[in-house]
Amino acid sequence: MFSNLMQQFELASEKYARANDIERDPDWFLLKLQEEVGEVTQAWNRLSGRGRSKGKTQEEMRQDLSDETADLLGHVLLLAHKNGLDLEASIKRKWLFEPGAL
Repeated sequence: MFSNLMQQFELASEKYARANDIERDPDWFLLKLQEEVGEVTQAWNRLSGRGRSKGKTQEEMRQDLSDETADLLGHVLLLAHKNGLDLEASIKRKWLFEPGAL
């Protein structure tokens, strides 16, 4: 279920890194994930009134939260891909359901 999505994120990330001369060493994957958690938190704080809106509308702030959550998901999948993690097996074991079964 995740392998195709992981590959798509990997290709996009690799292209971005090449274009911006970024070395994606093993630590980079975890550090980027942590950075994205912070950005999701910041977007949530703005949307929930715990941070400055910077003149953005509610809809713009919801879009920011959605965009940052997409980045977070991408970096979770990149970390899993880089480390050869089997997320489907882990979901079955930890969440007790079959991913993609619905």
